[in-house]
Amino acid sequence: MLSRLDPLFQSLELPCGTALENRIVKAAMSDSLGDGRGNPTDPQIRLYERWAEGGAGLAIIGEVQGDPAFAEKPGNLVLRPDADLGGFERLARRGSADGTQLWPQLGHAGAMAHPPIGTPKGPSAIALPGLRCGEFGAEDIAALPDEFARTAALARRTGFGGVEIHAAHGFLLSQFLSPLFNRRTDGYGGSLSNRMRLLLEVVEAVCAAVGPGFPIGIKLNATDQLEGGFTEDEALAVVAALDGTTIDLIDISGGTYFPGARSASDSAGRGPYFIDFARAARARTGKPLMVTGGFKTREQATDAVASGAADIVGLARALALEPALPNRWQAGTMGDPVFPRFASPPEGGITAWHTMRLTDLGEDRTPSTDTDLEAALAAYEARDEARVALWNDRFRR
Repeated sequence: MLSRLDPLFQSLELPCGTALENRIVKAAMSDSLGDGRGNPTDPQIRLYERWAEGGAGLAIIGEVQGDPAFAEKPGNLVLRPDADLGGFERLARRGSADGTQLWPQLGHAGAMAHPPIGTPKGPSAIALPGLRCGEFGAEDIAALPDEFARTAALARRTGFGGVEIHAAHGFLLSQFLSPLFNRRTDGYGGSLSNRMRLLLEVVEAVCAAVGPGFPIGIKLNATDQLEGGFTEDEALAVVAALDGTTIDLIDISGGTYFPGARSASDSAGRGPYFIDFARAARARTGKPLMVTGGFKTREQATDAVASGAADIVGLARALALEPALPNRWQAGTMGDPVFPRFASPPEGGITAWHTMRLTDLGEDRTPSTDTDLEAALAAYEARDEARVALWNDRFRR
């Protein structure tokens, strides 16, 4: 057993009073394991149980929707009063075993809503190759904070330990922050203070809905890595604004999933990707900082915490490769995970490969070591195509 003074295995008390047992977080991934009708499945519940058993201090469920019209994919969860709340309660209970916190990430895909099951709409109308969407009207925008708040309140009611507001990776709140995609001329566009207005209204509404003592995190891009988009200087100004709220955690990531854009997680770089930004953010906020993206070794994770750049580190693909990595690192029984190498990956192929690996983990199968990305992408897309009819039967009658 390694020293109890190991930085990764110290507890962290959040501003609301909730304590995380260690500094390793299973960062949000779209696991694509919903039943096609917005509800959890047994393999999905088992997957989060495995991460809890594996020793993560916190696990975050990627892309839990409040409005099914703006889902990213038909494998997303939809948490609203007519959902299978018993299934969500089982997910919350089993995913928080052994002291792990389990938080749903409150998502809204906006302009990136999957067209076969939704109605893409963003801050401004867009007509680009691979991306077309309408524009939110003033009444639509005014309703959004309450929508996020209702979903957060229901998350608390069904037993989750906290929530994370998704304002990164090109989804709705990130779209409002970006001058590339937000060309509005009203109070929600133009200056950065206007572009961050919806985000701050959502934060305020969520905080009011769940009350004190319930953790609220926010995932924020350091940059969307697009020319003419959201910059690091702007992101630092948003961090400073968030410091004046009652949120408990700022999760720093970056990049976007807009069609054709390369995501940070598919970068060939060694990472971590956003440590320098986190160091700059330290001067703008006293909130706990989490950094997600590019952590491939224990040394990288330890250095991020020990140096003070991050309070906690978000691991995603590393925990898809080894769900018990935190426990094995703490016990000293495992070195660094071995990341597969992919030659000339097709767009979306690496994400599909890791997503199908999560399916293996949830079904308690030995994960495949086959690195055929074309086959993984075909299986991933075929599963989504099969669930489109289920989704539309449930939500678009």
